[in-house]
Amino acid sequence: MRHRLHIALLVLCALVLASCQEAEVQIPLAQVASGVTDTEVSFGSSLPLQGHAAYLGQETLRGAMSYIKHVNEQGGVHGRNIRVITRDDSYDPPKCLDNTQRFLIEDKVFGLFCYVGTPTTVKTLPLVEEAQVPLLGMFTGANALREPFMPYLINVRASYYQETSAAVEHMVQDLKLTRIAVFYQYDAFGFDGLTGTELALKRFGLEPVARGSYVRGTHDIREGLDRIRESGAEAVVMIGTSDPCANFIRKSLESEFSPIFYMVSFVGAKELSRNLLQTETNGVNVVMSQVVPPPIRRDGTVAESAVEFVRLLDEHYPGEEPNFVGFEGYINAKVLVEGLRRAGRDLTRESFQAAIASMTDFSLGGDVTLSFGPVDHQGMDKVYFTRLHDGRFLLLDNWAELRGEGRP
Repeated sequence: MRHRLHIALLVLCALVLASCQEAEVQIPLAQVASGVTDTEVSFGSSLPLQGHAAYLGQETLRGAMSYIKHVNEQGGVHGRNIRVITRDDSYDPPKCLDNTQRFLIEDKVFGLFCYVGTPTTVKTLPLVEEAQVPLLGMFTGANALREPFMPYLINVRASYYQETSAAVEHMVQDLKLTRIAVFYQYDAFGFDGLTGTELALKRFGLEPVARGSYVRGTHDIREGLDRIRESGAEAVVMIGTSDPCANFIRKSLESEFSPIFYMVSFVGAKELSRNLLQTETNGVNVVMSQVVPPPIRRDGTVAESAVEFVRLLDEHYPGEEPNFVGFEGYINAKVLVEGLRRAGRDLTRESFQAAIASMTDFSLGGDVTLSFGPVDHQGMDKVYFTRLHDGRFLLLDNWAELRGEGRP
């Protein structure tokens, strides 16, 4: 009897020990070390540094790091240097998720920073929520990062809904267009832009006259182009990356189809203009919305809000040309640093988020002001429009220019 009782106790102890070990393995991510020491605060950045979206990742990172390097050279924030650990995700959602897990478990970062892309960033949202870790400055206007409200997500830029809404309003009200098609990437990014366009058209009693798509990572736009061309569209809203959008424009012009080509900011102005260098675009209306103002004005002078950005970019990345994507990365870094400053020396994730919420009127100079709040985690709402002219995207002040009226 005693022998049986002894065996039962051993089994019970083993079960208790196993359950304790399992509990240790399943430590909530929110309890993982926060990435703050006396001399450093660390952030993880997953973004495409290779592949067809590499331009966006590289330019975002250069813009952000030009300011962060400057801050570190001045002694950091409250005596702490800012360390940004970067990993390439090649615009691949599973890879981005893996990178994020490594940031949180292996690197034990304080926060996440400057992610690029809708399908990649959206893939990480359950993990971000579980870890209760701030994710700031995403290069995507996806509605899923804004609704429903998630306290750990800090958007700096305007949304795709805002971009497409403003564009459709100009097309319908200023240009009196009614036949508007949508060309989109067949994933979360493209669907978001498609939905935003459909909602915008619905306000005017319209809907897309055609919808055409392509698979992410490919350049095969033939089927989508054929469907849109046959619809007789007067304008095409394009939600994609640079290469497929440039290919769509080239093939359209080759077939003598020349509507207004409008693209959201994610396409990347500098990269698109480079892709179209060998294409005759004089007299063709290629328009792109931007969520930051042009760092360089039409007359070649530096915009007031971009003076520091242009100087620091030249200092840390000599020869790199200031552009919209890099400027957005720089603004992301400005918000990050200001949040760390306001949070004080006793830095926690909670104090950092409260500091961001206190930035109700944060000016970068000129007409660029950011405003956050306790339940408003999007700093900027303004949308700018630019038009391709002589290989550069210049500010479009008046949509009448697209009808040949006003200045070029």
